[in-house]
Amino acid sequence: MMTTQRPPAGRSGAAPDPPFPSVEAIRRPRLCDEVARQLQEMIQAGRLKPGDRLPPERDLVRRFQVSRGSVRDALRKLEVVGLVRSRQGEGTVVQELSADSLVTPLSAALVPKRELLAELLELRRIVEPAFAARAAARATPQAIASMEEVLRRQREKSRRHESTIEEDSEFHYLVATASGNAVVNRVVDLLMDLMRESRARSLQVDGRLESSLEGHTRILQAIRRGSPRGAEKAMLRHLVEIERLLLGDFAPAPSP
Repeated sequence: MMTTQRPPAGRSGAAPDPPFPSVEAIRRPRLCDEVARQLQEMIQAGRLKPGDRLPPERDLVRRFQVSRGSVRDALRKLEVVGLVRSRQGEGTVVQELSADSLVTPLSAALVPKRELLAELLELRRIVEPAFAARAAARATPQAIASMEEVLRRQREKSRRHESTIEEDSEFHYLVATASGNAVVNRVVDLLMDLMRESRARSLQVDGRLESSLEGHTRILQAIRRGSPRGAEKAMLRHLVEIERLLLGDFAPAPSP
């Protein structure tokens, strides 16, 4: 007796659906991200105004019903994107809204996975020494003067123990764009955004402000001398110091 096979359930006579690709379970957001999001909305809506001082950590812990670690992480994220400023003895103060703070998504300030951070730092070691070498060969007097002005501001802010994230980013941007290559400029814009978080993290470590300034000074000295090889080595040494600091096992890099 012949038997007939029934078509798969759901679609008469149709072939079975192909297997669905594996997916990752959707997880709830971390508490620090939610705290940061709410504070960001308050600032951008004007409920917290420039110059307003945020409540102490213990009060924020009580208001949000989260741990002190979650509050601290949230405040660090907001500081990275320029929405607040934290100073010893002054607490956390709301900053003036800038174009960057309005358009930069909060996710850009999230701490990346260790593997991703290592890959981004590797990218810096590949491209930034070459940028420095080209800057030494092609930088105009105006470009060098701009770098000197950034270092002057960085030195003053370091003495006051203020954040120098903006100066750090600006210096590396000026070095990269000193070659005058328009394509390089577009690539650097993206690279600087990706690197902002690694700079922010490294500059929060004790002694990093001084180390950053010393590294920038060595790079600029080589560019002033018109030494592509010297600038390349100075930039590589600077980046190796950052990488050791962020990924552990930090020790001063040997002189090139």
